[in-house]
Formats: sequence, structure tokens, C-alpha cells
Amino acid sequence: MNHKVAFSFADGKTLFFPVKPNEILLDAALRNGINIPLDCREGVCGTCQGRCESGQYSQDYVDEEALTAQDLEQRKMLSCQTRVQSDAAFYFDFDSSLCNSAGPASLSGSVIEVRQVSESTAILYLDLGSSEPTLDFLPGQYARLTVPGTSNKRSYSFANRPDSNNQLQFLIRLLPDGVMSNYIRERCLVGDTLQLEAPLGAFYLRHVAKPLILVAGGTGLSALLGMLDQLADMGCEQPVHLYYGVRGAADLCEGERIAAYAERIPGFRYTPVLSEPDAQWSGKRGYIAEHLDSSELRDNEADMYVCGPPPMVESIRNWLQEQPHKAIQLYYEKFTESNI
Repeated sequence: MNHKVAFSFADGKTLFFPVKPNEILLDAALRNGINIPLDCREGVCGTCQGRCESGQYSQDYVDEEALTAQDLEQRKMLSCQTRVQSDAAFYFDFDSSLCNSAGPASLSGSVIEVRQVSESTAILYLDLGSSEPTLDFLPGQYARLTVPGTSNKRSYSFANRPDSNNQLQFLIRLLPDGVMSNYIRERCLVGDTLQLEAPLGAFYLRHVAKPLILVAGGTGLSALLGMLDQLADMGCEQPVHLYYGVRGAADLCEGERIAAYAERIPGFRYTPVLSEPDAQWSGKRGYIAEHLDSSELRDNEADMYVCGPPPMVESIRNWLQEQPHKAIQLYYEKFTESNI
């Protein structure tokens, strides 16, 4: 006998569908055309997480990095590991519009420009073509690109918001000897075709009703640039503070673009932090967690978005746990930069 399941979303919409006995919840949702965000399908990444509001369920496997013990006590679950044992209702903290497509699409994009914006970073511009439907994604999500001439794939966050021109931007770290880095430096030409899968991930800008603290490490800035584009276009009325951490001043990029947000977002603040500055640097030194403004958090509720390497994300999480206030909602995306 099938179980009746309801999925409710942050935009107030609710979708109903049947789930077969012992069927994985994610499989049932996909079978019924409800394409919630997914990635690993192994209980590790946490992309497909939601919260059970009512009903009985079990989970096959949940990695402790995906859901903590406290999360499990709050009935948070991973759709790819959940089996319902009764009629049930689940809540997902994103809009139902994210479920309209058939999941990540396989696409082709044409290189229209590559621009080196710092000693360690380039921006790749792709055009998906006006004949194709506009790629719908949420700023903060990412695409998986295949490096031309190889079978290697690399994941990069969108550095812009969707536009009617169907063009994409990606910040790419230039490694001394990496498959994508070597392609960008040595072989990439305007007109090259790249294959990509998109959109992927569940790191994206939620409904804005509180002050925002954005924290980027390295090319994690890419996801936050897309969010800032959206905030500027929507007429954000909340204060926004961007922290951007890199090694040296030569690694800072998109300075003019960041400065322009101050003209478009009232109350916008920008704090760059260098971990290995030279003697000429007069700004913040060390790591971002050492320079976060406690008064910002103590006086206001806030939403914090963090994107960068795991050590940086963990340092921010640890800092938050040490603060006396509990009114901060943290969203984060860890990424491990490939060494090849």
C-alpha cells in the first residue's frame, strides 16, 4: 500500500505524491516529476536535505558532515537515504521553482572571453546560445565543466545571476599545473566549446529579511558575486557586509565590481583580509574569523553565507559557536580545490 507524502517549500507551495513501500524518498519524488536538488545520492553532501514535519521514516546512511546529531534530533533528513513508513510531510528550505526542471541538464557553451583578474584567478565567460532555453539557476549554485580534450570534470560556482543573454561567468583558480588551469593558460580560444552539467548544489540566496554577512575564501568569491548581483538588482534594503580572504594582495580580484555594489546596495561594506600580506598592505591581516565584527551580530539577527575551503568554513563555524548570541542562520558551501 502506497504512502501519501507531501513536500512543502519556502514559497508556500505544497506538492503531493505517492511513495511505494520501502522506496527511497528521492526516487519516488523524481519518479513523480519533483526534481529536488541533488548531487552525490550517497548521504554525504547534504544537498537533498529537508525536515520531516510529520510521519514515520528511517534513513539508510547519513554522514556526520551532512547532518549533525542535533540536526537528526530536529528530524532533518536526506531524501536520498530516507524511506517513509507512513503518510508523511516534509519541508524544504527553498522555493518549489527549483524543482521544475528534470535535474541537471547537459549543455554546451561557447567561450566568448577569458580574462585574468589576478595572479591566481581568471574569469571564464561562456555563451549557451540564444537558441537554447535560458539556463535557470540560483546564484550560489554551481556547474560541472568538462575540460576540453580530456575526460576530467571540474566544478565552479556561477559568478553571475541568470540573464536573458544565456551567458555564464566562472571564477577559476589558476594552479601551477592543473588540467583546467593549463587549458585556460595554454589552449583556450574564443569559440571553443565546453560541455557542462548545471545547475547543481543547494547553496543559494534565501529570502532576504535580515542583515547579510557574506564570507568568501579564494574563488569562493564566485558564488557570492552571483548573490550580490541578485541583491543589487532586487533593490536589497538590508545591510550587506562582504569579507573576502586571500593570501596576498595580488590574489584579490574583481575590485571594481565589488566597489560598484556600494553604489547599488545601501549599507554595503567590504573587508578584504590577507593571510600572507607584504609590508605595504595596510588592511586586515590573518584570517577572516579573527576580524568578524561581533557587534554586527549582537545587535541584529543576520544571515551568514560562507563559501570557501573547508578550514575557512570550519573556522567561521567555530567562531559562531563561541559567540553568546544565537540569532545567526549560517549557510555554507565547502569546496576542495583540485591540485591537478
